[in-house]
Amino acid sequence: MEWESVIGLEIHAQLSTKSKLFSGASTAFGAPPNTQACAVDLALPGVLPVFNAEAARMAVSFGLAVSAEVARRSVFARKNYFYPDLPKGYQISQYELPVVGRGSLTILLDDGTPKRIGITRAHLEEDAGKSLHEDFHNLTGIDLNRAGTPLLEIVSEPDLRSAREAVAYMKKIHALVRYLGICDGNMQEGSLRCDANVSVRRRGEARFGTRAEIKNLNSFRFIERAIDYEIERQIDLIEGGGVVRQETRLYDPERHETRPLRGKEEANDYRYFPDPDLLPLVLDEDFIAAVRRDLPELPDDKRNRFTSEYGLSAYDAGVLTATREMADYFEAAVVAAKSDAKLVANWVMGDFSAALNKFNVEVANTPVSAVMLGGMVQRIVDGTITGKIAKELFEAMWAGEGDADAIIEKRGLRQMNDSSALEALVERVMADNPAQVAQYRAGKDKLMGFFVGQVMKFSQGKANPGQLNEILLRKLSG
Repeated sequence: MEWESVIGLEIHAQLSTKSKLFSGASTAFGAPPNTQACAVDLALPGVLPVFNAEAARMAVSFGLAVSAEVARRSVFARKNYFYPDLPKGYQISQYELPVVGRGSLTILLDDGTPKRIGITRAHLEEDAGKSLHEDFHNLTGIDLNRAGTPLLEIVSEPDLRSAREAVAYMKKIHALVRYLGICDGNMQEGSLRCDANVSVRRRGEARFGTRAEIKNLNSFRFIERAIDYEIERQIDLIEGGGVVRQETRLYDPERHETRPLRGKEEANDYRYFPDPDLLPLVLDEDFIAAVRRDLPELPDDKRNRFTSEYGLSAYDAGVLTATREMADYFEAAVVAAKSDAKLVANWVMGDFSAALNKFNVEVANTPVSAVMLGGMVQRIVDGTITGKIAKELFEAMWAGEGDADAIIEKRGLRQMNDSSALEALVERVMADNPAQVAQYRAGKDKLMGFFVGQVMKFSQGKANPGQLNEILLRKLSG
């Protein structure tokens, strides 16, 4: 507890435009190397960049969603540095005048306490290409398909104090950009990645320690592990009499360590100056107002509505609104079920989510539509099937056998509601187990579960639980 970590994240969200930031080349993922790089991306002589207006709309929507200042005038600059996969020798970015200024969002800590995290800025910039380190002949190839892809770099204040807080913040950004439809959030494909700036200081100190930047973290797990490792590394270094260097480091997940890459550049190392080929980006009030009108219901607002409108707990509402697709699925299922939002929530968070994970299926591609799930819940509520039978029914729907009603009829899954038939089963179970009947009547109430289980076994899980319990209590009481 003697040490405190100070963390800030620079999150790079690839905007979901169909073409690049300053050219008409495609941004589709997975094309063969260098098949989606045009003359502008390759920086051939005589070419000029043309700004993609859709990127401005997406940046502004993010700014409005985090209650940030949206600049009416922002400027593109040249950020000069040399990488083999940066054909121009500079990156077009925004520096002194970004399109989105100060804002904030709120995360929930592990104990449920809300914490406000400041956002310093969010600026537009183009991505670089990618170096491919081939296994054969020790060669490195250059793929320029990503060169010029539009990015929104979201820079936080150094308000995060642990790796878990950093992950919570990253997840909040991940959900937000997907709700807004401005980034697909696919971290495996590099659509959302972050650089973590980490430093440590003795608890109570006001001055920040020397920071190290961990580059290109592309999973929540790696973010947490890399930051935790770096915090321990810096503390051990200082306590051993060493000094933390300001540098850029890479995280190696196989060795679970960070390694130095290069000395950390300062802004003056990049020799920023306004790009002479691009006019300032000027946004009028009508444009900003139109973007504001088109904003969807945001995650926090949706979560609050789910608790008030559907009577869900804060936890359940948080799980169901983690993605826009899951929230939409839940609401459509509630409409189809025509009642009992809590029961629908249990099925969505339980068996449905488990099946998505087991079969690695996205909500959009599920074989069990929201209408189908809602129809099944409706049959539970109206007593057509038991909750136990619903498990079998859900698996059959997932396997493609049809909707709930069709499978119920095909498999004969209707709940047994005939009281005389249930009484006959109860009497049979009691006759087969006289010792247990005597023990129950002698005060061993826990045997009720045994009798319920035996009747359910004979009824193949179709016995109406409420009727069964009533009959058992009456018969066993003698």
